[in-house]
Amino acid sequence: MAAKAVILHAALLAAAFVAAPALAQTNDPSLSQKQVDCLNRTTAAGADCDKNGGAKNGGDKSGTRSAAVFLPALIVDLFPNPPASPAPANPSNGAAQTGGPTNTPPPAPAPSGPVTPPAGLNLAAPPRAVAGEFVPDEVLVTVAGDAGAVQQIANSFGLQVRSERQSRLLGTTLVRYGIPDGRPVGVVLAQLAADGRTQRREPNHIYSLQQAAGIVNYAFDRIALDARNASGENVRVAVIDTGIDATNPALKGVIADQFDAMPNVPIEKRDHGTSVDGLIAGIGALEGMAPGARIYHARAFEGGKSTMDVILSALDWAAEQDVRIINMSFVGPKNDLLGTACRNARALGMVLVAAAGNNGPKAPYGYPAAFDGVIAVTATDAKDGLMPQANRGAYVFISAPGVEMVAPSGAGSDVVTGTSFAAAIVSGAIANLIHAAPDRSADDIEKALAATAKDLGPKGRDNDFGYGLLDIKAAGAAKD
Repeated sequence: MAAKAVILHAALLAAAFVAAPALAQTNDPSLSQKQVDCLNRTTAAGADCDKNGGAKNGGDKSGTRSAAVFLPALIVDLFPNPPASPAPANPSNGAAQTGGPTNTPPPAPAPSGPVTPPAGLNLAAPPRAVAGEFVPDEVLVTVAGDAGAVQQIANSFGLQVRSERQSRLLGTTLVRYGIPDGRPVGVVLAQLAADGRTQRREPNHIYSLQQAAGIVNYAFDRIALDARNASGENVRVAVIDTGIDATNPALKGVIADQFDAMPNVPIEKRDHGTSVDGLIAGIGALEGMAPGARIYHARAFEGGKSTMDVILSALDWAAEQDVRIINMSFVGPKNDLLGTACRNARALGMVLVAAAGNNGPKAPYGYPAAFDGVIAVTATDAKDGLMPQANRGAYVFISAPGVEMVAPSGAGSDVVTGTSFAAAIVSGAIANLIHAAPDRSADDIEKALAATAKDLGPKGRDNDFGYGLLDIKAAGAAKD
């Protein structure tokens, strides 16, 4: 109701100004009371006013003041507290940039108890534009403060605390607030920007697994990895994906630990995660790129979808397992929280590998692949041709086999296609590099992959193939 009242009040104000432009309001302290009265054309002052609205006998004779229509003298902020700093505008994330007053009042101290937002006032700032698909009645917020502060913020802005936890990779408290009254996500994000205890505010974006419909494992040959000597023994690899079929023979003894980031959602699909794990470290007839690697599997997807808060929970768990590689075979919109988590994971020495996306040549950049420090992988076929459905863009880092490959699945085995599986091939290949040289850093590995890739397409790095096709033998020798 408060949001509706705000909108109604703003509409009435706008209508009043359009209908009566002569009733100019001003906050100019240099004007006398009579000049103010003239601008407002009050009855008492009307006789002493000139035709331009200025005061006679010493008033402003130029008439320039009267030509403007000023904002009302009384503008009350919708938010319970003045913002500590202007809300950040991020054009690449769909945020709208707006101008504002140059003289910003000093921030007021955060409230010590519940605060009720005033109703019936016009918005001091337009709502932030939100791009991409997201949960329509939730926002994710990092909060400086304890559980009491989290609840106070909820009370202040009419929100529900749906989950709250300490994030290792974000280094702060992450709260998932519900919006029970139907306010748009963009409006709530703008409102929360007024409270200095909210550090980052993002939609709860939705991410999708990157599996394309497909109709045999030729990857070893294409990436110059000798299957007889391939090994990722004891290298810890985290996979964030669907649930898996741990009884599949290809995964026997491969899974070191599992974590369910969405325990209240029944597991229905296990194919995608099983295939990714198998391509990385499978054994037997469906041997993966890095047999002997230890997979730490986080289930964070069901029905091919997940949300930002679930993915962040899985990433935090992976970081706690001291893994060397994190495989992320999914794509979604840019989200600052995910970017921060990836940046901090990379700072901890983890190699981050992600699918570039299967949404076609004209699709927007896919994240997390497009974040700095994440190796974005596109998919090629047995003849090094680019998968037609692959995303394109300057963020694409490297190419790897991902078209029509046999992999383990929940039903035994299947032929799979997609940048998801190309990412798994790269993760397994990198596990071989780390097994051979455990002290090799993430930066060194990334540079070696770029320097030794087999150039495909236009000369040099391009938007289709990145640096080119992965050559793991050359990358392994590059350290020398």
